[in-house]
Amino acid sequence: MRLELAGVGSRAAAALVDTVIVFAVLVGLQFAAGATGLWHVGAALEGWVLALVILLSFLMFFGYFAAFEALNGGRTPGKQALGIRVVMETGHAVTPTAATVRNLVRLLDCYFPLVPLLPGLVMVFLHPRNQRLGDLAAGTVVVRDRPVDWALGPAPAAAEEALETGPPELTDDEFRLLDQFLARAGQLDPALQVRMATELARRFQDRIPRRTVDADAYLTTLLTEEQRKRRSRFATRVQTGAAGRTTVTAERFVAGKRDAWAAFHAVAARVERSGVGALAAGEIPAFAARYREVTADLARARTYGVERRVIEYLERVVSAGHNALYRARGRPRAPLARYLVQDFPAAVVQSWRHVLAACLLFTVPAAVGYGLIRGRPELADDVLPPVMVSRAEQAAEHEARGIGYAQSPNEELPVIASAIISNNIGVAFWAFVGGMLAGTLTALVLVSNGMSLGMGFGLFVNYHAGAYLGTFVAGHGVLELTAIFIAGGAGFRLAGALVAPGDLARKDALVLAGRIAARMIGAVVSLLALAGTIEGLLSASDAPAALKYAVSAATVILLGLYLWSGWTYLKRTEPAPSTL
Repeated sequence: MRLELAGVGSRAAAALVDTVIVFAVLVGLQFAAGATGLWHVGAALEGWVLALVILLSFLMFFGYFAAFEALNGGRTPGKQALGIRVVMETGHAVTPTAATVRNLVRLLDCYFPLVPLLPGLVMVFLHPRNQRLGDLAAGTVVVRDRPVDWALGPAPAAAEEALETGPPELTDDEFRLLDQFLARAGQLDPALQVRMATELARRFQDRIPRRTVDADAYLTTLLTEEQRKRRSRFATRVQTGAAGRTTVTAERFVAGKRDAWAAFHAVAARVERSGVGALAAGEIPAFAARYREVTADLARARTYGVERRVIEYLERVVSAGHNALYRARGRPRAPLARYLVQDFPAAVVQSWRHVLAACLLFTVPAAVGYGLIRGRPELADDVLPPVMVSRAEQAAEHEARGIGYAQSPNEELPVIASAIISNNIGVAFWAFVGGMLAGTLTALVLVSNGMSLGMGFGLFVNYHAGAYLGTFVAGHGVLELTAIFIAGGAGFRLAGALVAPGDLARKDALVLAGRIAARMIGAVVSLLALAGTIEGLLSASDAPAALKYAVSAATVILLGLYLWSGWTYLKRTEPAPSTL
């Protein structure tokens, strides 16, 4: 089956509709956040409301497209309004994993610095399957959801074979011309339709007597009689230039099937609008059987050499049936807990080499940055943020007064936690999608963040406040750094598929790597959510240092158990080695 791809125009229009919706919701959330002071709910509750608004805004920005495509059959509200949807390259319904991958890579396609939207538009315009980078990574295409209704012209009045009518009187080209004109006559300008009907009638009336002055009625009768003759046994004697093939065989095939195709298309359109539940229980197997029959008819039509217009009509009918049939959910999804404690860590263990490479690209620059600031303290004013330098200068004074690094009032802690979670996940997402640029952006994110962390620690050590900063980082640092390494490893997964696909085609290797990388990002989000919560509610609080270090030790144990769970799941599910 040939899927009808959506073009740049419809996809851009759908994206515009979705962007307006997202913008409206974000404005509403910001208004809600600003109005909390008018509710007189108290400082503590106000902080939690603001934290919730920050998280919802972040989820709306990053999760709107992925959630709708994963849960609504590949359609966001904008796509639904424009009649397009996302499907897998095989034509099957888009999977949640694919929806996640294609919309994370949207960061490159639509929000790339300096040239937003341009990469995605250029890719869709130039790629033969209208795929942007996100589609390539996820193995998806965007197709037209509602096939255009194409009429095949009036059906013959009688279905029985007319043996006495003799062979056809029109050539194949004349028959096609007449059929196509009558099929589209209602769509033409009235003056043009009258002129063309008159010219066609004048063309045929010398050979086939005209019994009415109405050109439309004459042409309709002529087509009906010609269709009847082409179904008779005399018709099979009329050969075309192709060896052993008759176009009348194709025309008889179309004449015998056209009503069944139209009926199936009507049912498929109803199912697509309302779901399979629109059919009675006994009708569902019959619908599936009719879908297989129409699909077989499409293959036969190509074999018989049916004209291209009919092939396109059949492709649309099959596409409508396919969308209706495969819109139904497949096997039940696994429980969320299994993804969190098995699938996600298993993907991390499976990609340990990529994660190790990301770790080295972070820690080595961190060590270099630390040594650089320790050896040349005067560089701190030029390369580090003024806020960090100021905190380092005041570290001794704050420590003497019992004020921790970035310590904040209790009512602000929820807001800080939500902001930290959102920021860290955003950085991790950029590290992941950077793999689509052969890993260059991923490496840049890791190196720059590692260098910044190393120089920051070096700065505080220069002011004899290394333990002061370490107390703040201890509680959340293990989980946060591990999550960054995993995000970088996911980006290198994509980069490896692009640069060294091995025995697979590059696009196939990219799709397989994207599936594993998406599960790794699931682990990243899980770890960063926990790390951000600890950082916002504990690290930035006035809790004793002993508690913060105890939590740090607990996170190390938790992380070990997390990866061990993934390793055991991977061992349990990987195929056993074959024996001869």
